[in-house]
Amino acid sequence: MSSSSSAISSKPKSYPLVEHFYSLQGEGYWSGKPAYFLRLGGCDVGCSWCDTKYSWAMHGWQDYPIEEILSQVGSVPARHVVLTGGEPTLHSLSPLIETLQQAGYFVQIETSGAYPPPERLPDWITFSPKRFKPPHPAWYAIAHELKVVIHARSDFRWAEKQYALCTGAPVAFLQPDSYRPEAPQWIIEYLRTHPHWRMSLQIHKYLSIP
Repeated sequence: MSSSSSAISSKPKSYPLVEHFYSLQGEGYWSGKPAYFLRLGGCDVGCSWCDTKYSWAMHGWQDYPIEEILSQVGSVPARHVVLTGGEPTLHSLSPLIETLQQAGYFVQIETSGAYPPPERLPDWITFSPKRFKPPHPAWYAIAHELKVVIHARSDFRWAEKQYALCTGAPVAFLQPDSYRPEAPQWIIEYLRTHPHWRMSLQIHKYLSIP
């Protein structure tokens, strides 16, 4: 990764995990896929609707060596690993991504794109840009999946601007803010006239799983 003040550590041998667990991917393209989740600590984006605000603190998390992370991931049969947060790109992710990929894992990242991509790219990039912190432009060309949270009706206009900036033809999702009960109906109505989008529902919340 190029030198940047965004990186907490240039070449970490350990990563601060808020939590790690085995579950189903609950949203987006891989919804329903068994996956091991690594939630990294730290976020400065500040989404008002965030359902993992407990992960925002930049410090105070337990550091896990890469070898221990690989051991935890290897304790389950799934070969899909999700790097999430917080905002995972605050950390220098290349060593972790490379280690997981060399061990045969399919690595997905969920990011707002607030910071530059790592040199070692994951196998799947879920790009969820936010108004609160403009994304680094590089993500628009490499994202496999665009996911925009709909909190207000005005978010549809912003979502279309984000879609227009994407040059890599990602699969595009609109996801209702889980704190806005009206949002799913807004999206249903919108999709009828804008079929280049799909709806993403957070099925893990309906199923009461992590």
